[in-house]
Amino acid sequence: MRNLVFLYFAGYLWMKILKAINNNIVSARDENGKEIVVMGRGIGFKCREGDSIPPEAIEKIFHMDTQNETDRLKQLFSSMPLEHIEVTNRIIAYARKILGKRLNHSIYITLTDHISFSVLRFRQNMMFHNALLAEMRRFYPQEYSIGQYALDLIAKELGVRFPDDEAASIAMHIVNAEYDISLGEAVDITHLIDQMLRIVRDWHRRPLDETSVDFDRFVTHLKFLAQRALRQDRPPAGDRALYDAIAALYPGETACAHRVGAYLGDTHSFLIGDLEAACLAIHIRRVTAPDA
Repeated sequence: MRNLVFLYFAGYLWMKILKAINNNIVSARDENGKEIVVMGRGIGFKCREGDSIPPEAIEKIFHMDTQNETDRLKQLFSSMPLEHIEVTNRIIAYARKILGKRLNHSIYITLTDHISFSVLRFRQNMMFHNALLAEMRRFYPQEYSIGQYALDLIAKELGVRFPDDEAASIAMHIVNAEYDISLGEAVDITHLIDQMLRIVRDWHRRPLDETSVDFDRFVTHLKFLAQRALRQDRPPAGDRALYDAIAALYPGETACAHRVGAYLGDTHSFLIGDLEAACLAIHIRRVTAPDA
C-alpha cells in the first residue's frame, strides 16, 4: 500500500500520494511520520506517486492506534463498497455524539466489516438470531438506541431493513469500542450482569423496577464490577468501619452482596473486598427497598 506525505506551505496543508488503495481511498503519513488512511471521492482515481491532494477533496482521515490496525483497515477498504464505509462512518459519528466519549479506533475495522458482511448475509437470506437481544436492550439502552438509528440509516442508504437482532449486534460493537474491551468480554460481561441481577431478584423474591434511575446506576456499577472480575483486577482496599456501618444498617442487603461475591468467586475466582461489598449493599438497598 502506498502512503501520503503531509507538506505545509504558507499555512496550507497538502498531501502527496504514494499509492492508492482504491478510487476513493489512499494511505498517508502524518507530520509525525505515522501512517494514516484518507478517504475522498475520486482521490485515488488515476493518481500517481507524488500527486498532491487538496484539502477540500478529503472527506475523512483515519488515525488508527497501531500499524497492524492501519494495515487491517487498508486491506478491508480495498474491496469494500464505498457506501458501506460511509454509512458506518455516520453511525460512529452519531455514537460519539450521543455517548459524548471517545471510541476505540478499531471500531472502524470491526463495525465496517460487520455491517458489510451483514448486508451480504441479508441478501443471501442468512440472518441469525442474536441471543443477547433482550439483555442489550436492558443493560445498554443508549447503545441499543444507536443500533436502532443504524438500522434506519442502513435501510435508507443501502436499501436493507435489518431485524432488531442486528441493532443489538451493532450495539455490542459500540460497547466494545466504548469500554475498550473485546467482543468476547462484552458477551461475558452481559452474561455476568444478568446473573448478578438474577441473584438479587431471587434473594429478595421481588422484581426490580428496570425503569428507575437507581436501576440504571446499579447496572452501571455491575458493568464495571464484571469487567474487573473478568480481568482479575484486584479490588480496592476497603474501609472496615464503613463496611461495618453499612452491614449494621442493611444486614439483608449486605448478605445479598456477599452472595453476589460468592458467585463471582465460584465462577471467576474473583473475591470482592469490604468496599465493594458495601457499595453493592447500598445499590441493592436502593433497587429493592419497599418504596424503590
